[in-house]
Amino acid sequence: MAVSDESLLAAMASGDQDAAAAFVRRHQARVYGLALTIVQQPALAEDVAQDTFVKAWRHAATYDPRRGGASTWLLTITRNAAIDAIRYRHDDPMDPELLVALLTVRDESDSSDDPDTNLALRQALAELPSEMAAPIVLMTYFGLTAREIATRDDIPAGTVKTRVRRGLQKLRQRMGVRDA
Repeated sequence: MAVSDESLLAAMASGDQDAAAAFVRRHQARVYGLALTIVQQPALAEDVAQDTFVKAWRHAATYDPRRGGASTWLLTITRNAAIDAIRYRHDDPMDPELLVALLTVRDESDSSDDPDTNLALRQALAELPSEMAAPIVLMTYFGLTAREIATRDDIPAGTVKTRVRRGLQKLRQRMGVRDA
């Protein structure tokens, strides 16, 4: 009988190196694959994967199964580590249109509560004009500010904010979401 991810994380939290090794073996391909999809460089993806597992080891005690599955928790760590790697170590900025394309491809490993909503959101994002979609992606997934995007694209920060606001309005309309 296979040991659950939750049990492995609990053992990791108490310092069990065998549990950590088993956890890494179980998830290394998915973690590396997601990292490679985001950073587009094998060596950097390996660094991201390693960083992900170090963070998982250090923070295993903070995992709460009520908030989601262990693989979702781990892939969130991976995504954040990959974004940080791009933000802090990537020499060439990534093309926002490529980011939109990457984010609109259906990810079969995505374990969100409602995959149909996730797919609809990705499709709605892909339908936006790139000048609206790109800053939304850069802010949401890469944590850039309007000022950073403005500097990167050589446009006023107000223009970036307007594009994001209008893009989010269009996304809300397409998704049928009303403002609270």
